Amino acid sequence: MEFKALKMDGLGNDFVIIDQRQKNIALSKDQIIRICDRDFIGCDQLIYIKNSNNADAELEFYNSDGSGSDACGNGTRCVAYLLSKEKNKKNISLQVGSKQLNSKLLDDGQVETIIGVPKTDWKEIPLSENLDTKNLGLSIKDNNNKETVGGIGINVGNPHTIFFVNEIQNFSIEKIGPEIENHKLFPERCNFTLAQKINKNHYRVKVWERGAGLTKACGTAACATAVAANLENLRNSRTEIEFSLGKLIISIDENKQIHMKGPVSTIKEIDINI
Repeated sequence: MEFKALKMDGLGNDFVIIDQRQKNIALSKDQIIRICDRDFIGCDQLIYIKNSNNADAELEFYNSDGSGSDACGNGTRCVAYLLSKEKNKKNISLQVGSKQLNSKLLDDGQVETIIGVPKTDWKEIPLSENLDTKNLGLSIKDNNNKETVGGIGINVGNPHTIFFVNEIQNFSIEKIGPEIENHKLFPERCNFTLAQKINKNHYRVKVWERGAGLTKACGTAACATAVAANLENLRNSRTEIEFSLGKLIISIDENKQIHMKGPVSTIKEIDINI
Protein backbone atom coordinates (compact mmCIF):
# COMPACT_ATOMS: atom_id res chain seq x y z
CA MET A 1 0.00 0.00 0.00
CA GLU A 2 1.32 3.37 -1.06
CA PHE A 3 -0.12 6.71 0.05
CA LYS A 4 0.76 10.30 0.92
CA ALA A 5 0.91 11.58 4.48
CA LEU A 6 2.15 14.61 6.38
CA LYS A 7 4.83 15.03 9.03
CA MET A 8 4.73 17.73 11.71
CA ASP A 9 6.03 18.30 15.20
CA GLY A 10 5.51 20.53 18.22
CA LEU A 11 8.85 21.14 19.98
CA GLY A 12 10.18 17.85 18.62
CA ASN A 13 7.09 15.84 19.62
CA ASP A 14 6.52 14.45 16.13
CA PHE A 15 3.57 13.03 14.23
CA VAL A 16 2.68 11.26 11.00
CA ILE A 17 -0.70 12.67 9.95
CA ILE A 18 -2.96 10.68 7.62
CA ASP A 19 -5.95 12.44 6.06
CA GLN A 20 -8.91 10.06 5.80
CA ARG A 21 -11.47 12.67 4.75
CA GLN A 22 -11.25 11.92 1.01
CA LYS A 23 -9.81 8.43 1.03
CA ASN A 24 -10.07 5.83 3.79
CA ILE A 25 -6.51 4.65 4.46
CA ALA A 26 -7.09 2.03 7.13
CA LEU A 27 -3.95 0.64 8.77
CA SER A 28 -3.49 -2.42 10.95
CA LYS A 29 -1.86 -2.16 14.37
CA ASP A 30 1.31 -3.71 12.94
CA GLN A 31 1.39 -1.14 10.13
CA ILE A 32 0.99 1.72 12.62
CA ILE A 33 3.88 0.32 14.68
CA ARG A 34 5.96 0.05 11.50
CA ILE A 35 5.29 3.66 10.44
CA CYS A 36 6.15 4.94 13.93
CA ASP A 37 9.42 2.96 13.99
CA ARG A 38 12.42 5.31 13.85
CA ASP A 39 14.13 2.89 11.46
CA PHE A 40 11.30 3.42 8.96
CA ILE A 41 9.40 6.76 9.01
CA GLY A 42 9.45 7.42 12.76
CA CYS A 43 7.14 9.42 15.03
CA ASP A 44 5.78 9.57 18.56
CA GLN A 45 2.16 9.29 17.43
CA LEU A 46 0.18 8.64 14.28
CA ILE A 47 -2.88 10.83 13.71
CA TYR A 48 -5.95 10.21 11.53
CA ILE A 49 -7.93 13.24 10.33
CA LYS A 50 -11.57 12.23 9.78
CA ASN A 51 -14.72 14.01 8.65
CA SER A 52 -16.95 15.44 11.39
CA ASN A 53 -20.51 16.72 11.36
CA ASN A 54 -19.97 18.90 14.42
CA ALA A 55 -16.43 20.26 14.00
CA ASP A 56 -13.87 21.09 11.32
CA ALA A 57 -12.57 17.52 11.62
CA GLU A 58 -12.32 14.58 13.99
CA LEU A 59 -8.99 13.21 15.22
CA GLU A 60 -7.84 9.73 16.21
CA PHE A 61 -4.46 9.22 17.88
CA TYR A 62 -2.26 6.12 17.98
CA ASN A 63 0.90 5.67 20.02
CA SER A 64 4.09 4.23 18.58
CA ASP A 65 3.28 0.84 20.18
CA GLY A 66 0.03 0.74 18.16
CA SER A 67 -2.27 1.46 21.10
CA GLY A 68 -4.94 4.13 20.91
CA SER A 69 -4.52 7.43 22.77
CA ASP A 70 -7.40 9.49 24.16
CA ALA A 71 -5.63 12.83 23.83
CA CYS A 72 -2.59 14.48 22.30
CA GLY A 73 -2.11 18.18 22.93
CA ASN A 74 0.74 18.92 20.52
CA GLY A 75 -0.87 16.73 17.86
CA THR A 76 -4.11 18.67 18.19
CA ARG A 77 -2.22 21.95 17.83
CA CYS A 78 -0.39 20.67 14.73
CA VAL A 79 -3.59 19.59 12.98
CA ALA A 80 -5.28 22.86 13.97
CA TYR A 81 -2.44 24.72 12.24
CA LEU A 82 -2.75 22.48 9.18
CA LEU A 83 -6.52 23.02 8.90
CA SER A 84 -6.19 26.73 9.59
CA LYS A 85 -3.98 27.01 6.51
CA GLU A 86 -6.25 24.73 4.47
CA LYS A 87 -9.48 26.54 5.36
CA ASN A 88 -7.93 30.01 5.58
CA LYS A 89 -9.39 30.76 9.01
CA LYS A 90 -7.84 31.28 12.43
CA ASN A 91 -10.30 29.35 14.61
CA ILE A 92 -10.46 25.57 14.28
CA SER A 93 -12.64 23.08 16.17
CA LEU A 94 -11.59 19.44 16.42
CA GLN A 95 -13.58 16.51 17.75
CA VAL A 96 -11.41 14.27 19.96
CA GLY A 97 -13.41 11.42 21.46
CA SER A 98 -16.39 12.97 23.24
CA LYS A 99 -14.73 16.40 23.51
CA GLN A 100 -14.60 19.28 21.08
CA LEU A 101 -11.30 21.15 21.34
CA ASN A 102 -11.09 24.70 20.03
CA SER A 103 -7.81 26.09 18.72
CA LYS A 104 -6.69 29.45 17.41
CA LEU A 105 -3.82 30.37 15.09
CA LEU A 106 -2.13 33.40 16.64
CA ASP A 107 -0.54 36.28 14.75
CA ASP A 108 2.98 35.07 15.64
CA GLY A 109 2.30 31.65 14.08
CA GLN A 110 1.88 29.86 17.39
CA VAL A 111 -1.24 27.81 18.11
CA GLU A 112 -3.35 27.97 21.26
CA THR A 113 -5.66 25.07 22.13
CA ILE A 114 -8.21 24.88 24.94
CA ILE A 115 -7.71 21.43 26.48
CA GLY A 116 -10.57 21.58 29.02
CA VAL A 117 -10.94 21.24 32.78
CA PRO A 118 -8.50 18.86 34.55
CA LYS A 119 -9.77 15.89 36.53
CA THR A 120 -8.24 15.07 39.91
CA ASP A 121 -10.64 12.50 41.39
CA TRP A 122 -9.12 9.02 41.71
CA LYS A 123 -11.90 7.40 39.64
CA GLU A 124 -11.43 9.87 36.80
CA ILE A 125 -7.67 9.43 36.40
CA PRO A 126 -8.35 6.41 36.78
CA LEU A 127 -6.64 4.66 39.70
CA SER A 128 -7.21 1.08 40.77
CA GLU A 129 -7.86 2.18 44.37
CA ASN A 130 -9.07 5.21 46.29
CA LEU A 131 -5.96 7.27 47.05
CA ASP A 132 -5.14 10.91 47.67
CA THR A 133 -4.30 12.06 44.14
CA LYS A 134 -2.13 14.87 45.53
CA ASN A 135 0.20 12.21 46.94
CA LEU A 136 -0.01 8.77 45.38
CA GLY A 137 2.70 7.37 47.65
CA LEU A 138 4.73 6.08 44.72
CA SER A 139 8.47 5.64 45.13
CA ILE A 140 11.18 6.59 42.64
CA LYS A 141 14.95 6.62 43.12
CA ASP A 142 17.57 8.92 41.64
CA ASN A 143 20.92 7.83 40.21
CA ASN A 144 22.40 7.87 43.72
CA ASN A 145 19.64 5.55 44.97
CA LYS A 146 18.01 8.36 46.98
CA GLU A 147 14.27 7.77 47.29
CA THR A 148 11.50 10.27 46.54
CA VAL A 149 7.96 9.32 47.57
CA GLY A 150 4.90 11.05 46.13
CA GLY A 151 3.43 11.58 42.69
CA ILE A 152 0.44 13.76 41.76
CA GLY A 153 -2.30 12.14 39.67
CA ILE A 154 -4.15 14.24 37.07
CA ASN A 155 -6.22 13.49 33.98
CA VAL A 156 -6.19 16.05 31.16
CA GLY A 157 -7.71 13.76 28.55
CA ASN A 158 -5.29 10.98 29.50
CA PRO A 159 -3.76 9.95 32.85
CA HIS A 160 -0.59 11.60 34.16
CA THR A 161 1.64 11.28 37.20
CA ILE A 162 3.93 14.19 38.05
CA PHE A 163 6.91 14.15 40.41
CA PHE A 164 8.52 17.43 41.45
CA VAL A 165 12.26 16.91 42.01
CA ASN A 166 15.25 19.16 42.64
CA GLU A 167 17.17 18.12 39.52
CA ILE A 168 15.59 16.11 36.69
CA GLN A 169 19.02 15.13 35.33
CA ASN A 170 19.65 13.09 38.49
CA PHE A 171 16.97 10.58 37.46
CA SER A 172 16.99 7.93 34.75
CA ILE A 173 13.58 8.43 33.18
CA GLU A 174 14.20 5.55 30.77
CA LYS A 175 14.29 3.22 33.78
CA ILE A 176 11.61 4.83 35.97
CA GLY A 177 9.16 5.69 33.17
CA PRO A 178 8.16 2.13 32.24
CA GLU A 179 7.82 1.18 35.92
CA ILE A 180 5.37 4.02 36.64
CA GLU A 181 3.56 3.69 33.28
CA ASN A 182 2.77 0.03 33.97
CA HIS A 183 2.27 0.28 37.74
CA LYS A 184 -0.74 -1.70 39.05
CA LEU A 185 -2.22 1.56 40.34
CA PHE A 186 -3.00 2.63 36.73
CA PRO A 187 -5.42 0.26 34.95
CA GLU A 188 -5.09 2.33 31.75
CA ARG A 189 -1.35 2.93 32.24
CA CYS A 190 -0.15 6.52 32.62
CA ASN A 191 2.23 9.20 31.42
CA PHE A 192 5.09 10.02 33.79
CA THR A 193 6.66 13.47 34.21
CA LEU A 194 9.69 14.66 36.17
CA ALA A 195 9.39 18.39 36.86
CA GLN A 196 12.05 20.75 38.21
CA LYS A 197 11.01 24.16 39.55
CA ILE A 198 12.97 27.08 38.07
CA ASN A 199 10.61 29.60 39.69
CA LYS A 200 6.93 29.56 40.65
CA ASN A 201 5.86 30.16 37.04
CA HIS A 202 8.53 28.13 35.23
CA TYR A 203 9.25 24.38 35.31
CA ARG A 204 11.68 22.24 33.36
CA VAL A 205 10.36 18.75 32.55
CA LYS A 206 11.16 15.33 31.13
CA VAL A 207 8.32 13.09 29.98
CA TRP A 208 7.76 9.38 29.50
CA GLU A 209 4.59 8.82 27.47
CA ARG A 210 2.50 5.69 27.81
CA GLY A 211 2.71 3.73 24.60
CA ALA A 212 5.42 5.99 23.13
CA GLY A 213 8.26 6.17 25.65
CA LEU A 214 10.66 9.09 26.07
CA THR A 215 9.50 12.10 24.06
CA LYS A 216 11.08 15.49 23.37
CA ALA A 217 7.82 17.18 24.36
CA CYS A 218 4.28 16.30 25.40
CA GLY A 219 1.43 18.79 25.38
CA THR A 220 -0.87 17.05 27.85
CA ALA A 221 2.09 16.48 30.22
CA ALA A 222 2.76 20.22 30.11
CA CYS A 223 -0.89 20.84 31.00
CA ALA A 224 -0.83 18.27 33.81
CA THR A 225 2.41 19.71 35.22
CA ALA A 226 0.97 23.24 35.23
CA VAL A 227 -2.13 21.97 37.03
CA ALA A 228 -0.01 20.08 39.57
CA ALA A 229 2.10 23.18 40.20
CA ASN A 230 -0.98 25.32 40.81
CA LEU A 231 -3.31 22.83 42.52
CA GLU A 232 -4.15 25.14 45.42
CA ASN A 233 -4.91 28.13 43.21
CA LEU A 234 -5.69 27.01 39.66
CA ARG A 235 -7.68 29.97 38.40
CA ASN A 236 -5.89 32.64 36.35
CA SER A 237 -2.50 30.94 36.60
CA ARG A 238 0.16 31.06 33.87
CA THR A 239 3.04 28.60 33.77
CA GLU A 240 5.95 28.10 31.39
CA ILE A 241 6.77 24.43 30.82
CA GLU A 242 10.22 23.98 29.33
CA PHE A 243 11.24 21.01 27.18
CA SER A 244 14.61 20.40 25.56
CA LEU A 245 13.63 22.32 22.38
CA GLY A 246 11.48 25.10 23.81
CA LYS A 247 8.51 26.06 25.96
CA LEU A 248 4.76 25.67 26.07
CA ILE A 249 2.75 28.35 27.89
CA ILE A 250 -0.08 26.89 29.97
CA SER A 251 -2.73 29.32 31.19
CA ILE A 252 -5.69 28.30 33.32
CA ASP A 253 -8.64 30.67 33.19
CA GLU A 254 -11.24 31.60 35.80
CA ASN A 255 -13.34 28.55 34.83
CA LYS A 256 -10.35 26.18 35.28
CA GLN A 257 -10.13 25.65 31.52
CA ILE A 258 -6.57 24.84 30.41
CA HIS A 259 -5.17 26.88 27.48
CA MET A 260 -1.99 25.53 25.87
CA LYS A 261 0.06 27.81 23.58
CA GLY A 262 3.21 27.02 21.64
CA PRO A 263 4.96 26.70 18.28
CA VAL A 264 4.43 24.07 15.60
CA SER A 265 6.68 23.05 12.75
CA THR A 266 6.20 23.54 9.03
CA ILE A 267 4.17 20.91 7.19
CA LYS A 268 6.17 18.27 5.35
CA GLU A 269 4.62 15.96 2.74
CA ILE A 270 5.88 12.39 2.75
CA ASP A 271 5.24 9.21 0.74
CA ILE A 272 4.63 5.98 2.62
CA ASN A 273 4.92 2.56 1.02
CA ILE A 274 4.00 -0.20 3.44
